[in-house]
Amino acid sequence: MSRDDAFTDFVEQTRPGLLRAARLLCTGDEPRAEDLVQQVLVRLYVRWPVVARTDDPMRYAHRSLVNAFIDDTRRAHRRREWPADDLTNVEVVGGDGDGSDPVVRDRVLRALAALPPGQRAVVVLRHWLDWSVEQTAHALDISTGSVKSQNHKALASLRIALPELSPTLTHEGTPS
Repeated sequence: MSRDDAFTDFVEQTRPGLLRAARLLCTGDEPRAEDLVQQVLVRLYVRWPVVARTDDPMRYAHRSLVNAFIDDTRRAHRRREWPADDLTNVEVVGGDGDGSDPVVRDRVLRALAALPPGQRAVVVLRHWLDWSVEQTAHALDISTGSVKSQNHKALASLRIALPELSPTLTHEGTPS
């Protein structure tokens, strides 16, 4: 199989999951999520021989996505207010007609948007992508203690913002 064919197969398998994670990280800014995924796919294509030899190319892609997101949030032009309409029709989990309540989805995205980028990245990796503390720490290049601390703070903020979902916002549980 040629390099291009192998990469095309990889993109077909991973792009939906990358886009879902990017939507969560960008809290509903669809164009920004698309841009991040495209940026990551370009980087992965350039490094494809190295990426293809890793133990888990999909995890490598998600780590690249998180790194691109954090780099992007550090840029001054990205610091802006969120228009109210930006968060209305976004797939949070699942995606293909998952039956989730659009009002709840909107509230979850708004609560995620209120979190600092590092805490948001920890929540997405730990709870939506179901990564371990160690995997999350490695991806974010922080200590496991920082992952636990940021996760604790993020979940506390989400419990306040989403009191009706508080029972599901546990340290080990997945926010839903």
